[in-house]
Order: sequence, then C-alpha cells, then structure tokens
Amino acid sequence: MTLLHTTGVRRRRMGVAAAAAGLLATLLTAAPAAATPDPGDKTSKKEASSSQERTARSAIQSGEIPGIDEIVKSDNIEHLVNVPKGALKNYNTDISFQGKYAFAGNYDGFTIFDISNPASPKTVSEVLCPGGQNDISVSGDLLFLSTDSSRSDNSCNSRSQSATIKSSWEGIKVFDISDKRAPKYVAAIETACGSHTNTIIPERLNIYVYVSSYFPSASFPDCKPPHDGISVIKVPRKHPEKARVVDFPILFPDGGNPGAPTNPGVTATSGCHDITVLPTKDLAAGACMGDGVLFDISQPARPKVIDRVQDNENFAFWHSATFNQAANKIVFTDELGGGGAATCNEQIGPKRGANGIFDITGKRDNRKMVFRSYFKIDRHQAPQEVCVAHNGSIIPVKGKDLMVQAWYQGGISVWDFTNSAQPKEIGYFERGPLTLGQVTTGGPWSSYYYNGHVYSNDIEKGLDVLKINDERTDPAADVVLDELNAQTQPDYFGEH
Repeated sequence: MTLLHTTGVRRRRMGVAAAAAGLLATLLTAAPAAATPDPGDKTSKKEASSSQERTARSAIQSGEIPGIDEIVKSDNIEHLVNVPKGALKNYNTDISFQGKYAFAGNYDGFTIFDISNPASPKTVSEVLCPGGQNDISVSGDLLFLSTDSSRSDNSCNSRSQSATIKSSWEGIKVFDISDKRAPKYVAAIETACGSHTNTIIPERLNIYVYVSSYFPSASFPDCKPPHDGISVIKVPRKHPEKARVVDFPILFPDGGNPGAPTNPGVTATSGCHDITVLPTKDLAAGACMGDGVLFDISQPARPKVIDRVQDNENFAFWHSATFNQAANKIVFTDELGGGGAATCNEQIGPKRGANGIFDITGKRDNRKMVFRSYFKIDRHQAPQEVCVAHNGSIIPVKGKDLMVQAWYQGGISVWDFTNSAQPKEIGYFERGPLTLGQVTTGGPWSSYYYNGHVYSNDIEKGLDVLKINDERTDPAADVVLDELNAQTQPDYFGEH
C-alpha cells in the first residue's frame, strides 16, 4: 500500500524527537502491538532517559510542543468545560449517550452525566464495579459493561485474580438504568476470553451483543487457542436475566493473520478487538488484530464474512472501525504500540500507527474493501507522550465524510475524508505532556460528536466538552439523536 496524501505541518514539527525515539522504534519493531494495557502496568513503564527529557524541555521552550498540561487548539474549536474525575480514579474509557445523558466508562466502573447543558455537565451517579476495561453500550433501560480482566467472581465486589486460575470470571455485565440515579446490576454472562469490547444491535424485543475478545496466552485455562470468532449474546429486553450466548461464529477458519515471524511487526489474529455495526445497511466492520473484516449482519445472530484485508507493511494492530454514512467507505485504526507507546513522531512516520481508509466496491457478497490512503495527525508529540489512533465518530453532514477522533495524548482531531485518497485535518485540540519524567498513558480515549457537541473521555483529566465552530460542520447541529453508541452507527438522516 502507498500513502497518497499527508497533511502539511501547521504548528510544529518535532524533528528533534527523532533521535530520542530510537529505543522506542526498536521496541515497536521487536514487539507487535497489543491491546491497551491494564493500569496495573503503570509502574513497569520504561522511564524516559535524561536526554529525552532535555529534548522535550527544549521543544517546549522553543514552542514546538505545548507545555505540561497546556491546551492548544485550532481557532475553530471551543473548549467549553472539563469535568475532573470524581470517585472513580482509574483510567477513563468509552462513552455512550442517551437523551440528555452521557455514560462514561472507567476501569473502576462508570459515571452517568446529565449533559442537558453541555457547558455544565452534572454528575448523576457513579457506579463502582471494577473490571477493565469497562467498555460501555446502552439501549433503552439497559447498559452493558465489558470485563476483560480476570476477576474472582462476577460481582461488583470481585477482586482481581490471576487468569491462570480456572475459577476466574470475565464477560458482560448488564445494568438496569431506568433510574439514572440508582442503576441496578441485573445480569452477567461469561464469555470465552472475556469481553474486551462490546457492540450492540438493538431490536424491538431483543438486543444482540457482539463480544470482541482475544487470547493473550495459551496457558490461560478459560482462553485457549483456537479463539477464531466472537461470542453473540441475545438479551431479552423484558427479561435481561435470561441473557445467554447463542452462537460463536468462526470468522477465521484459516487462523487469520499469522503475525510474526511470517509478518514481522503484526499481531497474530486470535479474535477481534472491536466491531462497528451499521444496522440500516446490514453491515459490520471488524478490527481483528491482524485483519480488517467486512460482515453481512442481515441475520444478527449469524454474521457472515464478506471480505477480509491485511496490511502487513504498516498496520500492527487493527483496533477499531468507522463507516461513512453512505456505507461505501471504512476507516480502520491501527493501535501501534498497544496504547502504551509514543508513536506520533518523525521516526515512526505518517503511515505506521495511522488510520487506513478503504472504499467499499461491488455489491452484496461481492463487496470488496479497497485501500485508498492513510491519515495520521502531523503534530509530533514528545517522547513521553503515548499517542495512538483511537475511538471516534462521524460528524453527520450530508454529502461530506467528516469525523472526530481521539488520539490519546495526540489530542482530538477533526478531519475530512470525503475524498478518501486525500484526507485532511480541519481542526484539533490537545494538551501538553502529563509529565516529562517517563512515558505516560493519557489523553482522550474516546471523542464523539453527539447532538451539536464533541464529548471526550480523557484517560486522566476527565470529561471534556468541545464545540466546533466551522461552516463545514455546522449542518450537523440539525441532527438530533435519542441514543448513540458509536460502534452502533445510526442512520443519521432517517427518522430519529
């Protein structure tokens, strides 16, 4: 694959970071990307060398990068408010929306915010229920949390437990959120290899949940290879306690991408990291470690693979996917470095750790994904800043393909891929490094457009609310949704 377009530098080029990134580049070449690490790994992160710290301080003094916690942004982005973390102090993760509420995940549980006034969100409730990474979805009166860390049992009082113990529990937890001030835990479904993320397909009577997971070690008794599919859960709306796994469709009968040593620098496929569905088009896109997958989901309990693609030259870990509204393009993200490394620098370059943009050609079962270009933010980060392509959503403007996206400490990018061969950034927001003492995970995990504003769950800083003031995105304010799970893409221009 070849890069057809890279955006020009607007604010800074941190060329001085290239030498300091030598050790990092060696690390990324030697070890394929993994999923976002458990916060327990914080103490084991490699400390930055004194030369790296001097490099970063020099870059701050010269204005090449912002200072510690300093906010920089394009003129068309307005930062309305930051709501610091409350009782849940661990990593913040994904966000879902319903009416005037935002539901923000955290490794310790989840928080419900009243966002009826976007400039002044109010905390409605905080639910303590540890179990990384607590990926979150909502539908009607039900909320779903993913547990992908071995727990002593399925309760919210469980303890972290070694995955080598047979009795460990991982899977999906279900809450009744009819009373936003007092959510109730109503069901738990154990799934093979746990649930790293979840994606819902809401129907009138039932909700189908696609559970993405993968095995980290063949020594784990409840997660042994081959793990070549996804768990499908059926949840009756009126009786969520009867939720159960109804199928485990095999997606990779050939084993998927073998990874290293056949494909050095690529993570071998052993399941999916994330799936995005477009129910009105009966389509889904799977980001599955070493593979990108297109599905037919006309029968939700039995997704069918239509096409698979690989990029063994530049993609290390297929992390997430987003359709455009016309369903003729897909943006896949590459989580190079596993969400634990500084990958937005000159030495890593514009192709690795980028978004891959694919056109969908053909019809029905003959549809194919055709690569068009890469897109990566061009604002080089300090050697201490973990930066990675992460979760985002469509900004609904007819005739345009616009997206807002989180990049960890690379901040938030607003970009245009209407021309899939020439994507371009049209706005940004970011903070300076959290620290110069060591490589540190932080910044926006998820950044989504919902009913006129951008809501971003910053891993360390809490909830940020932004407004885009740009004639290119202004029409999106006319689209009002009752509910948004970014991995369950709505028909933005149908009836809401």
